[in-house]
Amino acid sequence: MADGCRPCVFILVVLLLLPSAIMAYRPVIIIHGLFGGPVQMTPLVNLIKESHPGTSVTAVSLYDYTDSVKPMWDQVEGFKKVLQPIIESTGDGVHLICYSQGGLICRGVLATLPQHNAHSVIFLSSPLAGQYGVTRAISGVFPKLPKSSLHNVCYTELGQKTSFCSYWNDPHHREKYLNSSVFLAPLNGEVEHVNSTEWRNNFLRIKTMVLIGGPNDGVILPWQSSMFGSFDSDGKVIDMENQDFYVRDTFGLKTLKSQSAVWKCIVPGVKHNFWPSDPRVFQNCIEKWLT
Repeated sequence: MADGCRPCVFILVVLLLLPSAIMAYRPVIIIHGLFGGPVQMTPLVNLIKESHPGTSVTAVSLYDYTDSVKPMWDQVEGFKKVLQPIIESTGDGVHLICYSQGGLICRGVLATLPQHNAHSVIFLSSPLAGQYGVTRAISGVFPKLPKSSLHNVCYTELGQKTSFCSYWNDPHHREKYLNSSVFLAPLNGEVEHVNSTEWRNNFLRIKTMVLIGGPNDGVILPWQSSMFGSFDSDGKVIDMENQDFYVRDTFGLKTLKSQSAVWKCIVPGVKHNFWPSDPRVFQNCIEKWLT
């Protein structure tokens, strides 16, 4: 081969290899919600693979369906065992998409997993500041029990062994919540515990956090819980920035926000069960974070 042609061959090889380099996306891990499983996440898996071909996508099959009512910390430990090898095998980080109750599972995993490399953590209509509204799923477990009485069940030692009771946030029984909650209150740093500093440091390893929700959700109550909002005793919503755990920065949320690492994406017109399959949600709120 003539010496004058060698640069041309080199450029050609580079051009052929360039698409492969560009298309090297970080792995995506999806955590399902209450009474769900990986099957319900199939539309989301397909949207990711169509948008970013070659992406490794894992919709975790664990604590599926009725098993999803088991104690939250048990689920956190189970999911951590599945996620840890994936995270450790990926030096450049992973993306987490955590749907509904799965968002709180992800928070528990990331708080208790030192040296995690979560790049983007996408909370998809998740009750991040708790739930105060009886849904069909809750009624299936506690038939005919109104939300005004659910504290009598949830704020007991036995009740806290049911997943959604662990994040039941009744604004009319605040002290009872703080004294009884074994999951959400410690996770939010609303009660002191020996792991507070470690959990906060682990949480702050998140590079980008995306909060997705909307006013027509119909299940997460208030819907602003997907943005770290919750009801006060008058039924008004306390937004994230006015929450005590934000103001005091108990678990690092305010610090992440100050670093421009927290993004909100509010989408009207989406019912709770359709967040994983709505193309608008994927295109406007998820797709750009999965690089």
